[in-house]
Amino acid sequence: MRYDLVDLRLFLHTVAEGSITAGARRMHLSLPSASSRIRALEHHAGVPLLVRGRRGVRPTPAGAALTRHAREVLTHAARLEGAVAGYLRPETAPLIVLAGSSAMHRLVPQALVSFLCEHPDSDVVASERRSSQIVQMLVDGEADLGVVLDDEAAGSGLDTEPLGDDSLVVIGQAGGVLAGRTAMTFREVAEHPLVGLQSDAPLQRSIEANLGPHAPVARYRTLVGTLGAVISLAAAGVGLAVVPRRALDQDGALDVCDLHESWSHRRLSLCRGSAARTSSPAAGALADHIRRAAHHR
Repeated sequence: MRYDLVDLRLFLHTVAEGSITAGARRMHLSLPSASSRIRALEHHAGVPLLVRGRRGVRPTPAGAALTRHAREVLTHAARLEGAVAGYLRPETAPLIVLAGSSAMHRLVPQALVSFLCEHPDSDVVASERRSSQIVQMLVDGEADLGVVLDDEAAGSGLDTEPLGDDSLVVIGQAGGVLAGRTAMTFREVAEHPLVGLQSDAPLQRSIEANLGPHAPVARYRTLVGTLGAVISLAAAGVGLAVVPRRALDQDGALDVCDLHESWSHRRLSLCRGSAARTSSPAAGALADHIRRAAHHR
């Protein structure tokens, strides 16, 4: 059976976003057109590929298998296109690096400071995205480098290397409710007022996704746009917060304890995109600066 590359991209975006509407938006298609393409894809496959519900969609076992193989197909297609397109794209075009909330807090900015100072002729566009979106954009050749969670990069076909631990911890004002605590479950954390990131932030979406539908209802006193603001509010005693340990300074202004949940243990990976330009000296140099910044932390 033959599959159209546009349909495969649409399907992967839909699975990554958990919504046909969002998948259509990523592909710049109307919802009716996207829905028709998904139905045609299922008819072509001969089995249901998506489970549709009120809160969105999720892949069936057959859909999960298609997701894995579609990534491989699109990776090879992007490399094939990149072999030619790389000659057309100017070397002076900005490098594109993508990362989640944690890496965009310090890791990527630190790498950019050193890289841009050493390479005055290179420009960089850095954007915050969810790990699943980053992987897809790298596979599609839409970015040069990405910092993602390990489990999202698995099976993507991208070149990856580990950057280190990115586990989540609970923080609060020094001498406050966390004093003397070494670990807490999220259920215990949710018994107290919280501060967090806005609902569309990659880290906040990851936390909510891991909590699931039966999680305790937490009271967020405020949702802000940056990890720096979350940490400052927690240090001031506004509420507890769940943040990556690597985002914290060791200045004693906070009490910190482990988050006793299996999903709190995370690791970061550096991924290279499928486009030919990712092998350019500038992309390689930026990767070196990201690697050094990660190891320094």
